[in-house]
Amino acid sequence: VQLQASGGGLVQAGGSLRLSCAASGLTFSQSVLAWFRQAPGKEREFVATTWRRGGVPRYADSVKGRFTISRDNDKTTVYLQMNSLRPEDTAVYYCAAGQPILSSSQSTTGYRHWGQGTQVTVSS
Repeated sequence: VQLQASGGGLVQAGGSLRLSCAASGLTFSQSVLAWFRQAPGKEREFVATTWRRGGVPRYADSVKGRFTISRDNDKTTVYLQMNSLRPEDTAVYYCAAGQPILSSSQSTTGYRHWGQGTQVTVSS
């Protein structure tokens, strides 16, 4: 299984970025996909998750209303559209895939496969 994240960069506060994560080697349509992030000196934290077909996306409170997760099963790619970015959104963003149960879907332990991370830096 490979997850290849891209799209990070440097942006001013209030700006937007779109992250992509291309997946291979797994049954993409049957996988739960998520984005996590890790700021320097902090634990990796949940950002958003998208369930199998028909599921409702879930978001961390800190990004609700600003970030949107989506998936394209034909392209086996998951996206994270990030709007109204803030300096506190600065982190390395990781995509993840797995088969978590609902109670672990916002925990790193729920995911078996991880991408390499892409840096997002938001300047004030």
